[in-house]
Amino acid sequence: MKTEPDATVPAIDDSLPTTFTPEFERRPQWATTGAGAAPATAETASPDGAPSEAAWDRADAVAAAAAASAAVKASEAQRSRRVGLGSIVTTALLSAVLASGGTFAALRASGALDTTKAGTGGTAVTTAGAKVPVTIDESSAVIDAAAKTGPAIVRIFVTGTTTDPFGGTIPEQGVGSGIIFDPNGWILTNRHVVTDSNGGTASSLTVELKDGQQYEGKVYGIDTLTDLAIVKIKATGLTAATIGSSADLKVGELAIAIGSPLGTYSNSVTSGIVSATGRSVTVQNGDRLSNLIQTDAAINPGNSGGPLLDAVGDVIGINTAVATGSNGIGFAIPVDIARPIMQQALAGEPLARPYIGVRYEAITAQVQARDKLSTNEGAIVSRAQDGSGGSQAAVVPGGPADAAGVKEGDIIVAIGTQAIDTEHPLDLVLAGFSPGQTVDLKIIRGSATITLSVTLGTRPPNL
Repeated sequence: MKTEPDATVPAIDDSLPTTFTPEFERRPQWATTGAGAAPATAETASPDGAPSEAAWDRADAVAAAAAASAAVKASEAQRSRRVGLGSIVTTALLSAVLASGGTFAALRASGALDTTKAGTGGTAVTTAGAKVPVTIDESSAVIDAAAKTGPAIVRIFVTGTTTDPFGGTIPEQGVGSGIIFDPNGWILTNRHVVTDSNGGTASSLTVELKDGQQYEGKVYGIDTLTDLAIVKIKATGLTAATIGSSADLKVGELAIAIGSPLGTYSNSVTSGIVSATGRSVTVQNGDRLSNLIQTDAAINPGNSGGPLLDAVGDVIGINTAVATGSNGIGFAIPVDIARPIMQQALAGEPLARPYIGVRYEAITAQVQARDKLSTNEGAIVSRAQDGSGGSQAAVVPGGPADAAGVKEGDIIVAIGTQAIDTEHPLDLVLAGFSPGQTVDLKIIRGSATITLSVTLGTRPPNL
């Protein structure tokens, strides 16, 4: 629920980050070999029924496998297959948390913003053609989608190290999923799949194809905008997924998830619907992932980096987070946000995101009334509170916006010909451009409307 804003410092908008370049969330701790922790407590739902907490859907493969095996054996003698499977899920999830000493970082579901297609450029990836209206039998659609895209989904086994309380190092292992988006061994996954609990790149990666073949993987690049990464293996002639579009998703349409739940059940398929678009989740330290797809297709630990598919089996999202303390609430990064970095990788370029250097608040009817603004759309450049209760500058000194003359209190209402509104938030529109491009900002300043040209910088990795 929103709280009343401070009288002197604009409140942080609960459905948009107050900056296009928010600090990136630290990767949650993996399962640590031989370490234990107390069981995590269930979270309480908020009064409005929304989940109060969410968690990264990462699993420890070893702990999950052991727990799952034990649960199966215990259930065979006394319980039906249905009850036994329920025990596997519960026990495996609990064991993964116990073994990890805090594998899952808490997330809080909040806000809603519609996604929109990000602009693209550079080398093309395999993309879907224009959609035409068709009548789809849901069960047949799931079967066909799984057959089409299943061979393009991989498991990624990772090894890294963490620091123990005495300053030494402890080996740690994890497992996630990934999507082959080019036949020559290019794989899209989550950032938190390929980084260790200290935030560094995992020391080794093993990629396993659906047929069981294994390859050594190398991290090509880490996205600086959101929870994405690119992995490369030395292979050719692979089956690649068809990359669709998340621009025109409709709430209620079919959504299909494929991945390795609990790290052991590779190429598992679940289905549900697109529950909402434009969701934001907040990591425990206050960082955010924005513009996410919400789905009730079952997404479990180990599904991280796997695809969310539409009814024809095209990739529309990358599964990244699940809500704890509730069922049927998962989140995926829209594929249009991932498209630019896939194209950069195929072109042999470093992964880079545009940077404007402003903090802002999305304007809604409530914000308009509160601040007596002349418009109910756009983004107002404003200060933001930091973790210590102080405020951060609305315009980053020396940044691209500062150089262009953007000032605190300016209202950005368009970039080029694209209006900034709830369906086209500032950060998502900017993500369609590349560093070095010059864009025109249409700005309301007082009673005047002006245009400022801004040359976009490169987003720093530590934001």
